[in-house]
Amino acid sequence: MELTATLKGQTIQNHVREVGINKDYWYPVAWSHQLKPGQVIPVVVWQTSIAIYRDTDGRVHAIENACPHKGVELHLGEVQGDRLVCPYHGWEFNGTGQCVNIPYFPPDQKLPCAVAPSYPVQDQYGIIWVFPGNPELATSRQVPEVPEYSDPNCLMIPITGVFNAHFSICNENTMDVFHGFLHKNLQGWFDPVLLNLQDSANAVWADYRVSYKGALSKFLGLGTDGDGVTTRNVSIHYQYPHYHSTMEGVSSLYLMRLPVGPNQTRSFSLLFLPKIRLPKWLLRTIKPVLVPIVLHFLFMPFLEQDVSMMESEQRTYEKNPKRRYVEVNPAIIALQRVIVRQYEQFMQQSSQSQLNTWQNQTKAPIAPSIDDRATVDKFLKEKTSSVSAEST
Repeated sequence: MELTATLKGQTIQNHVREVGINKDYWYPVAWSHQLKPGQVIPVVVWQTSIAIYRDTDGRVHAIENACPHKGVELHLGEVQGDRLVCPYHGWEFNGTGQCVNIPYFPPDQKLPCAVAPSYPVQDQYGIIWVFPGNPELATSRQVPEVPEYSDPNCLMIPITGVFNAHFSICNENTMDVFHGFLHKNLQGWFDPVLLNLQDSANAVWADYRVSYKGALSKFLGLGTDGDGVTTRNVSIHYQYPHYHSTMEGVSSLYLMRLPVGPNQTRSFSLLFLPKIRLPKWLLRTIKPVLVPIVLHFLFMPFLEQDVSMMESEQRTYEKNPKRRYVEVNPAIIALQRVIVRQYEQFMQQSSQSQLNTWQNQTKAPIAPSIDDRATVDKFLKEKTSSVSAEST
């Protein structure tokens, strides 16, 4: 193992394992095909349960998964037209979370002000996205761009990941190219070198050089004839809270992360392979069969090994959160700083927003005038005199 950067072993501050997320970003919650018209499903974005439903016209809506009447989970209800109906009393909510009908109310009776908070939502790249933060920021923040999505010459492989670990552990695994040792029996990569590292307030860019050999690498367009070794550059770009990594001339991976809770994370990934060694006409024909084969026999074994390591990290952390660890990859240190910084930034902005709201809703008490104070003093004096006379 070689690092071109000059570095020393550093002790990880476990604070990164304790932080939440910056909610002012788009997060993936489901594959589009999982939600058909007239269906509703529950999703969780960092301990917040949300009911996602697709109305009969195909539009997707996202509202809090709790009826404002009794707190019943709304995903247990049903979709009627563009409304989500609570299963308990039949209260109906539109896509903005407003209660628009109570079936046992007379037609002329005014409805109560019952609202289930709603969230900005969009359906893009075959993924349903939710914006759990300040809705006013949703239009200025974009989901990651995936230009290969519309390229018919690329083999696109959707990959779902479920991890019983904090999202920081999962993110570190993606940034860490030095764990090829784990995959040595799967003809993984070897001899990694960190070539370049840059970071900003919300991003980390890391470039590595890695080597490949074997039958699997040949299939992916990596290996040479015979037992030759091929060296490629791998670029990893973490733009909080998601990833895009490329392997020089071979593949492009978009990894969208969904932090569910302190010890649970999901991911929705799109892997593009433009250099599969098959004729294009044949690739188009067999793509429906080839995708699950490549996924389950080539990539899932790698993912399963990674999951095992990440969940082991989480278990050890939970047993002793104060234990300290030494990290030697500067890309991981930079990544941890971004994760902590983004959470702290969100908390500061949220606190300021709440303070501004409180100040706007609360009027400062008006100090009494000189005349008012004199009147009060006179009243208190008379009251005191009256009480004294009665006591006598």
